[in-house]
Amino acid sequence: MIDTTIVSGTAIEDWKPDVIKKDGTLYDWPFRPQVALKWLKDYFFAPVQLYHTGLALIVWFFLTPDLSRMQAFSWDWILTLYFRNVGLLFLVMGTVHFRLYIQKAQGPQYQYNRKGLQTNNPRFLFRDQTWENMFWSIISGCGIWTAYEAVTYWMFSNEYVLFPVEWLESPVYIVILFLAIPHIRSHHFYFSHRLTHWEPLYKSAHYLHHKNTNVGPWSGLSMHPIEHLIYLSGVILHWIIPSHPIHALYHLMHAGVSPTWGHCGYEKIKVNQSEIKVDNSFHYLHHRYFNCNYGSPSVPWDKWFGSFHDGTNEAKMKIRLKRMQG
Repeated sequence: MIDTTIVSGTAIEDWKPDVIKKDGTLYDWPFRPQVALKWLKDYFFAPVQLYHTGLALIVWFFLTPDLSRMQAFSWDWILTLYFRNVGLLFLVMGTVHFRLYIQKAQGPQYQYNRKGLQTNNPRFLFRDQTWENMFWSIISGCGIWTAYEAVTYWMFSNEYVLFPVEWLESPVYIVILFLAIPHIRSHHFYFSHRLTHWEPLYKSAHYLHHKNTNVGPWSGLSMHPIEHLIYLSGVILHWIIPSHPIHALYHLMHAGVSPTWGHCGYEKIKVNQSEIKVDNSFHYLHHRYFNCNYGSPSVPWDKWFGSFHDGTNEAKMKIRLKRMQG
């Protein structure tokens, strides 16, 4: 297996995050309702989640062509979706990158690794990490995102999905499923990501994402087209369970823009006098050590399968030993 991760001693760490907790989620056993309710409140009302929710509603109601136009494939509405999706990447990833890495608005404060993003490096397209990340995100990422979205809308408009639902028929269900999509995505991400670490897929596709040993906002969607097909495939769920097109839109939009935060390289972003916690280092540790933290701390899979890295030296030694044993 090709190992593109940073080995101990090569990173210049500036910010030491708190130890990542393994408990305090829906999946604690024995089940504790009070803990679960607190987790739900913190999860659904986190600033980043509220931002994603509001953005999805704006995109659906104001920036998505009418479903009646999508009964037949046509370049006009498909390109509208594509350029809208590119615009979303620039709005989210581009804004965060500009603030943290061009403006350097908060310097190295809360930055995990001051080594920074790589330039003049022949390993990357255009010899530049950010330009390569942007290329794969915009061309392959937005292209395959748009393809999945176009096919899904075409299926809804022609009543090819199994269980379409309407606002007036099931408003409570529609809202609950809409709010649950980020968490549903976390489960899908663990298994799809774990699949891409299977050696044949890693060597043919996932290695490209792991060239980013130190990550920036544009790294999140920088993947090989094969990986984009796998990573964005969660939208297929809405072809077979009761869903409204807004669920498919939110699912794909969340998959497109949410990697910004886990790859931004900072634990907190300062906005005026406020500090917004955007990451807990979980995925940063995956890029650094490779064979750990395949999912997110909100789902139990890494804990159950022994790949949970909480940021402690004990966990680091465990992961090193696991790597040496193959």
